[in-house]
Formats: sequence, C-alpha cells, structure tokens
Amino acid sequence: MDFLLTEEQKMIQETARDFARKEIAPTTIERDKNAEFPREIINKLAELGFMGMMVDPKYDGAGMDTVSYALAMMEISKVDASVGVIMSVNNSLVTFGLEKWGNEFIKEKYLKPLARGEKLGAFALSEPEAGSDATQQHTTATKDGDSWVLNGMKNWITNGKNADYYIVFAQTDKAKRHHGITAFLVEKGTPGFTQGVKEDKLGIRSSDTCSLSFADCRVPEENVIWEVGKGFNFAMNTLNGGRYGIASQAVGIAMGAYERALNYAKERKAFGTEIANHQAIMFKLADMAMEIEAAKLLTLQACALKDAGKDYIKEASMAKLFASETAVKVAREAVQIHGGYGYVREYEVERMYRDAKITEIYEGTSEIQRIIIGRKILAD
Repeated sequence: MDFLLTEEQKMIQETARDFARKEIAPTTIERDKNAEFPREIINKLAELGFMGMMVDPKYDGAGMDTVSYALAMMEISKVDASVGVIMSVNNSLVTFGLEKWGNEFIKEKYLKPLARGEKLGAFALSEPEAGSDATQQHTTATKDGDSWVLNGMKNWITNGKNADYYIVFAQTDKAKRHHGITAFLVEKGTPGFTQGVKEDKLGIRSSDTCSLSFADCRVPEENVIWEVGKGFNFAMNTLNGGRYGIASQAVGIAMGAYERALNYAKERKAFGTEIANHQAIMFKLADMAMEIEAAKLLTLQACALKDAGKDYIKEASMAKLFASETAVKVAREAVQIHGGYGYVREYEVERMYRDAKITEIYEGTSEIQRIIIGRKILAD
C-alpha cells in the first residue's frame, strides 16, 4: 500500500504534534502524579475538531479520514497516552458506533454534541464477570411501558467519572444469550445511575476509570441503539473500530519512549564516548526503530482499508496486537537505556512503560487478538 500522506493528512499530523508539545506536555508529569483529568486539554482538542474526527459534518463532526485520525492519535499519545485514550474512546467507541448504528433521534440529541466535543462519551461493556467473554452480561434491562429499566454493574469504564453520555450493554432476553443483549444510551444524572470510586491505576493515570451501578435506572425506548437484541453485534463491530485507535495509541507511546531514549543515548557518555556508539545500545535502538515502523505501517494499513470500505478486522487486530506488544518492549528498553534515570518521573520513560501495559489489555487482550486473527486466517 502507498502511505504517502496527503497535504491534509500532513497538516493534521503537524497540528496534533504542535498541540501535544505546547498544550499537553507542560502538565503531563503532574497530571500523572495526581491522577488529574485533563479537562481543559480535552476542551481545546474539541476546538480543533479532534473529538469527532471521523463524524460526518452533517452531525457536526470534522469529516476526516481514518488515517488522519490515527496520525493525530499517535502524536497525542507520544506525549500523553492518557489524553490519547480519552480521545480514542470518544472517537472510536462512541461517535463511530452512534453514527453507524444510532437512530436519527440519538444522532441529533447525542452524537452532535459528542462530535463537537461539548459532551464526552463512555463505552460500558465490561462487568466483574464479563471481560474478554462479553457474552456473559449480568446487567439486565426489563421493558416497562415506553421505557427500559436497567439493573446491574459495569467496571473498568474509561471516562467513567467524567463522561456525559454512556453506551451501556444489558441483557434483555437471557434465553437468547448473546442474541439477547441490547445497547442503550444513558445520560449522566439519570436516577438510579451512579459512578463508583475512581480506580488508582498503574498507568494512564490522568484518564479516569471507574465502575458504574444501575439500580432501577429508567431509560426511554428511543435510547435503544440499533435494535433490541443487536447489542452484542453493535459491541463487536464497534470494538473492531476501536482497535486501530488503541494501536495508534500504542505506536505513539513507543514513538515517545524511543525518541527520549535516542536523545539520551546521544548525550550520555560512558567509557569515553556517547552510549549510542556502544553496540549493545545501538542494537537496542535499531530494533526499537524497526519495530515501531512495522507497527505504524500495520496500523495505517488497517485504517486505509477502512477508508477504502474494505474488510479490516484481521488487520486491525494484527495492528493492535503488534503495536501494543511493541509499545511495552520499546518502553522497557527505553528505561534500560536511561539506567537509573529511567526509573524516575523527570525522564518520563517510566510513565510510558506504565502506560504501555494497558494497551495489551483493553479493547481486547493480546490473547483475544490472536483468537480473532487465527479464526480469520483459517476462514480465508
């Protein structure tokens, strides 16, 4: 595939790079330390059109292509993966699915403010007993007149504390198992809907994660997304789109760790020369550069296929799997190259190492990605 960027894509990439350096970088260390949500930064991203990048302008989105979105995600995540995942959830898991499968009522009332970045979205699929096996939903929704009544719990929900609108999955017909799952749009403040305590996490600490509880939470009929019983299909199709978002985040983390390691290796001296001249370090840097480039190309390939209207499921899983494992490896090696300095906040690679790990877990673990890839290649 030809990945020569268009002038528009280059402009979006440069805009994201400049924004990350000027607006995000100055507060990254403190926000990570204090687990502080980057509200002002998200508001500024919205002004750039980065919170609804791929949404059609008729729904107040920026109307950009998927490759442009990936490039922007990489540049943002290179500086702060926490900001990157907030942006990814709103773009990949929320606005993407609502535009493709939401009814016109949902698009007008909820998609438009989400695409403008005036409101923030969350995707509530995981439960205490339903992680990788999303068919095991215990949250229920019971029809009562012109409403549905939700009861249950969700956990590990990114943007859980700060979102305004939540896509919530619930079992509406247990006898039908995964064919009896339905997706609902739930607003913050709806009676019976509460957020739990914010999780104290290893990484992406400036992004908030919490559990959600539903106790006789009443949702109107028009807030059903797609159709009753189509929730599992909606979730799986949306997650296919989410994987190139997380792949882009992982590439960004790896790029950030690599750049810091390269710069440090060119400056730090040992045994009479810069450590970059020592073969042990040079080989590390060579492997890091090679694997980042491979991860980036896999990610852009998945995005280009989506933009072309072609099947991209296998490629998105490959990109997510390879990029996430690359991010962990590159960040680990960046810490090693920094030596003792890599273990303190000031040099930032320790944060990138912590941030990288989650990319192997959320939106489908590495093990799940291998299952998806294996099934696709066996079916071909």
